[in-house]
Amino acid sequence: MNNKINCLIDRINRSLSDSVKEKPGLIDTVINAEEYSLMAGGKRIRPLLALLFCEACGKDSDDYVNVAASIEMIHTFSLIHDDLPCMDNDDYRRGKLSCHKKFGEAQALLAGDSLVFLAFETVCHEAEKNVIDAKTCTDIINLLSKASGAQGMIGGQIIDIESENAEISIEVLKELQRRKTGAIISAACEMGCILSGAYDKIKDAREYADNLGLAFQITDDILDVEGSFDLLGKPIGSDRRNQKTTFVSVYGIDKAGQLAAELTEKAIKCLDAFEDTDYLKALTKELLTRKK
Repeated sequence: MNNKINCLIDRINRSLSDSVKEKPGLIDTVINAEEYSLMAGGKRIRPLLALLFCEACGKDSDDYVNVAASIEMIHTFSLIHDDLPCMDNDDYRRGKLSCHKKFGEAQALLAGDSLVFLAFETVCHEAEKNVIDAKTCTDIINLLSKASGAQGMIGGQIIDIESENAEISIEVLKELQRRKTGAIISAACEMGCILSGAYDKIKDAREYADNLGLAFQITDDILDVEGSFDLLGKPIGSDRRNQKTTFVSVYGIDKAGQLAAELTEKAIKCLDAFEDTDYLKALTKELLTRKK
């Protein structure tokens, strides 16, 4: 089971590395910053979901690794910006200095911006090579744009910023996380359906992602309390320091853990609408019990 996942991760990592291998002299600083953050590690959950959903819809995913890698570029952009002093002001990410601590704030800001455009360029390049057709290309770019912008991840980020030092309702907390964390996870799952041409499965993929996204965030909230720097690669307790409302602050550790488990089971149940879901189910369960 793990061999399949590890093989996909290796291919995703090669694709990401290739995307930033060219460094023209006058702009090498920003590309080095992109490469630094892209290749700093990570579970590659989002591109994995895209490829596994493609296969669960009955199509071989081998040709679509570069397209799937585009969503990791979007995710990395969000991490770079999230660490900036004007956001969460975190000095470490994945056990290494945050991008802005390594390269400076301006370079980190521009590296994050550049990764967004690199994602779109990557998808378009795959269309130019006839790996995907024009409709698939525009559908994926539209999907990534909506998931990343004010209606998705950036919208969640602004709710998060404006909720610091304030108590928010559980409804607002869920909406925050559906946008900030869940939107890109949902886009990854939907991308797999689009790549396979299974547009009729998008609703089921979205329902799976809604449950997984919340379970993923609740587990993150728990790890921010119970984890360690050695495992997480970043300081713990940042939510408490920033006085943020989290699922742990609302429910407590035990009930939050129970809720994450229930959402994980709901996500797995959603996979009944698909075929060949053994790897997806294994990945879903692994995300619940992860320690980093």
